[in-house]
Amino acid sequence: MRIGFSLPQLGGVVARQADEVARFAREAEALGAGSLWVGDRLLAPVNPTVGYPPGVNATIPDEFHHILDPFAMLAVAAAVTETPLLGTNVLNAPWYPPAMLARSLTTIDLVSGGRLVPGFGSGWSPEEFQAAGVPIAERGPRLDECLDALDQLWTASPAEYQGKYWSVPATHAKLKPVRRPPIYLAAFAPVAMRRVAKRADGWLPVLPLTGPGPVDVAELITNPMRHIRQLAAEEGRDPAEIGLILRIYPFPGGTVDDIVNAIHSVSTEPDVQHLIVDLMFMATSIDHYLEMAAEILRRA
Repeated sequence: MRIGFSLPQLGGVVARQADEVARFAREAEALGAGSLWVGDRLLAPVNPTVGYPPGVNATIPDEFHHILDPFAMLAVAAAVTETPLLGTNVLNAPWYPPAMLARSLTTIDLVSGGRLVPGFGSGWSPEEFQAAGVPIAERGPRLDECLDALDQLWTASPAEYQGKYWSVPATHAKLKPVRRPPIYLAAFAPVAMRRVAKRADGWLPVLPLTGPGPVDVAELITNPMRHIRQLAAEEGRDPAEIGLILRIYPFPGGTVDDIVNAIHSVSTEPDVQHLIVDLMFMATSIDHYLEMAAEILRRA
């Protein structure tokens, strides 16, 4: 099993230690981290229309009050590491013109020697969409068009795309990623599940740890993945082509024991060959982040 970690991108302490990101990436690689990841937050609204987690809280956690740029974070990690995969879990694709997104991601992939694993989502915060200048009601079709445009920019030259929401005039696009990056999608709603089945290389489920209780692997991973593969077969795809990368997400009050127990719980699930541990709510410093990562890797 490949075990990765989120980069110290969010949080009042670790985000203020941005000058330590390179050291974190190097030391995490030396510890044996198999991948390094970023998320994509733009705002921490004072009066949010939707809190976090959506449907659970009415507020935005303090950790989201301090945000580092995901593209810059990955570029730093790409420059100072040699082996970990570098992923996004997730970029809110509807915010970004596809040509600009392709340029940033292609650069990171080339700097890293082909280690990019882009994960995309549709976003959930109305205030973030307002700040990005994109209507939230268009997020689904904008994501679909972004994926179509990226496919053109990453596989063709000249490349061209004309959609309702995004367009790319015919352009020479000779600088390509080392290999076409495998695209993973976050999905929970039925329409999003079908999007994974129809066009993604894999699914990005989340395993929230709100306490020390047992993990229901069947409900959270096995059954949804079986459903996605059924949908893939309906779309004429080989269901076995669709992978999975699981994010383990402990909330405030979580412990390393909780994380290790969760890893052991999912270790017998055949689809879980790669997981990410997100320590955003637990780390009190870069050194603390690394200490926890070392213990998790040793025990898991």
